[in-house]
Amino acid sequence: MRRTARDTEESNRTLNRRTLLLGGAMGAMIAVLGVRMRYLQVDQADEFKLLAEENRINIRLIPPERGLIQDRNGKVIAGNEQNYRVVITREAAGDVDLVLRRLATIIPMTAEEMEQAIEEVNALSAFVPVTVAERLSWDDFSKVAVNAPALPGVVPEVGQSRRYPLDFDFAHVVGYVGPVSDKDLEGVDSPDPLLRIPKFQIGKIGVEKWMEDTLRGEAGTKRIEVNSAGRVMRELERQEGNPGNDIRLTIDADVQNFAQARLGQESAAAVVIDVTNGDIICIASSPSFDPNLFVRGISHAEYNLLTENDHRPLANKTVSGAYPPGSTFKMVTALAALEAGVIDANHSVYCPGYLEFGGRRFHCHSRGGHGQVGLSESLEKSCDVFYYDVAQKVGIDRMAEMGRKLGLGHKFEIPMSAVTEGNMPDKAWKLARHKQEWRIGDTINASIGQGYVLTSPLQLAVMTARIASGRAVAPRLVRMVNDQELPIPEAPPLEVSPEYLAAVRAGMNAVVNGEHGTAKSSRIVEPTMVMAGKTGTSQVRNISAAERAAGVISNDDLPWNRRDHALFVGYAPFDAPRYAISVVVEHGGGGSTAAAPIARDIILRAMSGGLPSLEAYPSSQRGRIETMLKELPLRDPVTGQPPVQTET
Repeated sequence: MRRTARDTEESNRTLNRRTLLLGGAMGAMIAVLGVRMRYLQVDQADEFKLLAEENRINIRLIPPERGLIQDRNGKVIAGNEQNYRVVITREAAGDVDLVLRRLATIIPMTAEEMEQAIEEVNALSAFVPVTVAERLSWDDFSKVAVNAPALPGVVPEVGQSRRYPLDFDFAHVVGYVGPVSDKDLEGVDSPDPLLRIPKFQIGKIGVEKWMEDTLRGEAGTKRIEVNSAGRVMRELERQEGNPGNDIRLTIDADVQNFAQARLGQESAAAVVIDVTNGDIICIASSPSFDPNLFVRGISHAEYNLLTENDHRPLANKTVSGAYPPGSTFKMVTALAALEAGVIDANHSVYCPGYLEFGGRRFHCHSRGGHGQVGLSESLEKSCDVFYYDVAQKVGIDRMAEMGRKLGLGHKFEIPMSAVTEGNMPDKAWKLARHKQEWRIGDTINASIGQGYVLTSPLQLAVMTARIASGRAVAPRLVRMVNDQELPIPEAPPLEVSPEYLAAVRAGMNAVVNGEHGTAKSSRIVEPTMVMAGKTGTSQVRNISAAERAAGVISNDDLPWNRRDHALFVGYAPFDAPRYAISVVVEHGGGGSTAAAPIARDIILRAMSGGLPSLEAYPSSQRGRIETMLKELPLRDPVTGQPPVQTET
């Protein structure tokens, strides 16, 4: 049927309405999409850009350069050196075993090293590089670089490693660094992200450990582009971190080297302190070890040699060794009695060779006795009976109080490992520790530095410095940080009568320079360097009544580990004290024969600024001393080479 014009017009109007509606709907939809696109592309652009960057860009840490450790004159004793190393990435290597076997034909690699490398590679993500060899020579490093096309996944790199050029001399002081362990992270709530870097090294003992935060520095960062698997594609940006702070110690490397050489292979310790400011000039423990072994990875055989040595080279005897001070403690007993007013400087005691108390005999080292002795003579001859008598008058509590005033029984805050506080006992201590009352016999033993009294070589040096200066000198090991001199706290007065200190010093002078002095053979004859001191011998075994009756066995006839410890403390110059020294020789026998000669040589080295002059020694000893000085294994602290010997 034919449509009329009216029908056609109506149909067109309907179509136009539908078209407009549909077009309006489509326009509205486009408008909404446009608004949404503007929101996403303009308003939210920064947020989506950040999300895209986080998916594409990784930020990694750059380990900072570790700060140097120097001696008081700026000589490097802990530094950094280039470390030529090789890393492998499992993702790029493919057959890791095959690649490592090829690598082993180019550079030295043991079967154990290869096995360890494979374990580490398999334990980490495929794209994480693992160090398989380090500290390569330049020749080996070059060989790896040349053969790189045949070693997929292997990359030669240049990093840094810690190095101790003076090795044995400063092993116990500076310590060493090593990889971060789980134990290092125990108890740390928010560890430095650097500590999460594989094989990142931190201080393990000594100054390296206790000043770790100062030496470590702050990490740098680098922005790297990675693919979807996490493999590095390229480096986009790098920001270097801040190197660690340099530390300058108070120790003189030349004196330290001399002391270490003079102690030799004895199981011994020596400490020298500047009495004017507490600076530790020398703090040597013997025998020592090479800390570089621990940085490089010490072998089981090398470690066993150190741990099985009965002279304990790993132990820092200067601060962790706790020894009965023997007769070096007699100054404490004398000063306590003088301060308490129970004796005066003219007090004297008759010594028949023993003192009887409570049905027991306390023997003097002189079996025949010393006769009538006063304070100065009691120190000069080291008469035990004088101090047995005085100790009963003054009592242990006042002796302990004086000991603490002189630095005994105190743990000094210096950045070294295993610093002991020793033991300065009193009545309360024994009751708390042993649930027993203190006895007079304990006091008698303590009066000559035996029994419960224990001291370290550092404490004995501090004690001597305080007696010499009359001030509460405190030991100091760090002199500067980043060329900034650390303030030196003023040492307060000792609060001991100058008159009493002078009386004790006179006795110490007689020990070395008196006619009957126990250290007379170790005197210094140069008038400007005269030394005062006190010998000591501490027993490590009980002597039975039967042995005394038959004759006490000589130290030379006993096994080494049953011989007495030998001690000496002293200071010089006598008229104007500058340095105080303590020397302990484990199982060395007598202090006068084993410890005093070593102390004299070391303190002369400190005062002389070079090898001691033969003119400082008694003329009868100069030939022997000249030979000894020439044979000492000294070296230049910078080059590590033996110095040119000059005429002495």
